[in-house]
Amino acid sequence: MALVYQPVMQLSGILVSLLGWVLSCLTTYLPQWKNLNLELNELEIWTMGLWQACVVQEEGGMQCKDFDSFLALPPELRISRILMFFSNGSGLLGLLLSGFGLDCLKIGERQQEQKKRLLLFGGMLFWISGITAIVPVSWVAHATVQEFWDENIPDIVPRWDFGEALFVGWLAGFCLILGGSLLNCTICSTEVHPSSVHYAVAEQQDQCQCLETETRP
Repeated sequence: MALVYQPVMQLSGILVSLLGWVLSCLTTYLPQWKNLNLELNELEIWTMGLWQACVVQEEGGMQCKDFDSFLALPPELRISRILMFFSNGSGLLGLLLSGFGLDCLKIGERQQEQKKRLLLFGGMLFWISGITAIVPVSWVAHATVQEFWDENIPDIVPRWDFGEALFVGWLAGFCLILGGSLLNCTICSTEVHPSSVHYAVAEQQDQCQCLETETRP
């Protein structure tokens, strides 16, 4: 029964991890990491991402402007750029390694140990990718909360709020960690692959035939 569910768990882990990686890439380029509603002009909504700041107007649509300098950004946005790039890269590498380690892939069918190592490395990379996606969005959320409740800022000054990209990033990190966990759970199985059983039985039959021929007078 475990041999039936093992490929299903592997495929589920790959699909969940793929979803997390796509959401992580989407989070990197979404401009809605922070939202700002102006009380003086409720028709405008300002948003800020890792790459640009945008203003959404009811009549004129969305207008965005790229940040002029990387060093001029707040520290949480600078580090978030690096971590999100690292998350996307490690997630892509995890997809490649774990894809070649799937049991349903006929390539390297006799090299089960190597395929298990690929799944293990792929699952670990998904964990790393998930953690490095959760850290920046959590850091930006923490900085936003601190700024929102800062008593030194006058009440008339508008405050930034959570953007939609933060929630997408949290979901991406959760999917990547869950996908890596599903892949690593399949490695813990002690069942033997059917092809390995077939080769072992065939080898035993050959040995028995050789012994019978040697014992005959």
